[in-house]
Amino acid sequence: MLKLSIDGDAWRAHLRGVAEAVPGLVPVAKGNGYGFGNARLAQEAAKLGSDTIAVGIPQEVNAVKVAGFEGDIVVLNPWRPHDDAATACLTDPQVISTVSRVEDVKAIARNAPGSAVLIEIATSMHRHGIAADSLQALDLDGLDVRGWTIHLPAAGSVDEARRLATAVAAHPKGSAGVWFSHLGFDDYRALAAELPMPTRMRVGTRLWLGAPETFRATGTVLDVHKVGKGTEVGYHGARTRADGYIVVVSGGTAHGVALAAPATAHSFRQRLIPLAEALEEVRGRVTSPFTLAGKKRPFAEPPHMHSSLVFVDGPGEPARVGDEVPVTVRMTTTTFDEVVFTVPRG
Repeated sequence: MLKLSIDGDAWRAHLRGVAEAVPGLVPVAKGNGYGFGNARLAQEAAKLGSDTIAVGIPQEVNAVKVAGFEGDIVVLNPWRPHDDAATACLTDPQVISTVSRVEDVKAIARNAPGSAVLIEIATSMHRHGIAADSLQALDLDGLDVRGWTIHLPAAGSVDEARRLATAVAAHPKGSAGVWFSHLGFDDYRALAAELPMPTRMRVGTRLWLGAPETFRATGTVLDVHKVGKGTEVGYHGARTRADGYIVVVSGGTAHGVALAAPATAHSFRQRLIPLAEALEEVRGRVTSPFTLAGKKRPFAEPPHMHSSLVFVDGPGEPARVGDEVPVTVRMTTTTFDEVVFTVPRG
């Protein structure tokens, strides 16, 4: 199995530290739950005493409810009229919907008056939001405005946050408060002290994944086969390039192993990495994320659905059936077969 093991005491100490550093913290539980699962994150948010949690899409609301979270649930993806699940959330007393277009403000006020909403303001992300220079003309009568949300780029410009919050303050419902993301914690606290309205801060990655030393991913060795140079292996008969071993390890495409989201290249070296990886693939030497006998080893062929064939050259059996071997994963794209706490929960 592909397993995530968590040092419960150390991980939760980190969570508490973030909660203490971020007044008005709103934990985010979305997608695959950052590898931990959204239900588990909802339970941990409740343990932190959070009165609000944020999910990505309306379809994720139910998992948080079933996990027992009793506070408010913010849906981060903005409401759209074609989304039936989003429309159903408008009348759910536990849900706060995000609204990011003037026409949607009007539609909700007309068709679902009294809905609890956050008004999203356009930022330099250029993703969703109402332009700051349109806020003063925005009629929010008939809506239960819980705040204004500012979703900043990853770098988190405090100057941009301050400018947009100032625009909010001039609106008649500006006192409802401003919700930020991606600000440095020190910057957030300083800005919160400046502003005349309540502030909140959504945190996902830095909360759940901010202490990577407190958890580890492992795959289980399922089989080990000694092979000679030139042996055909796998679905497509790839030939081994030396004497060694084929190690079959749990963890494949169904788990998200060896899958990666595109990355933005900020330097010439980073731009060369895809080329180098492509050349290695042509040579049949794609490095796997599995560590065997002290280092990462190449795939014998592309990963299977639930397992991977890894080649280890040289003499000496590199692993035994049942061994758990380290695997490097991208937590936001990985689904584990099992998530365990190495320190008893409670």
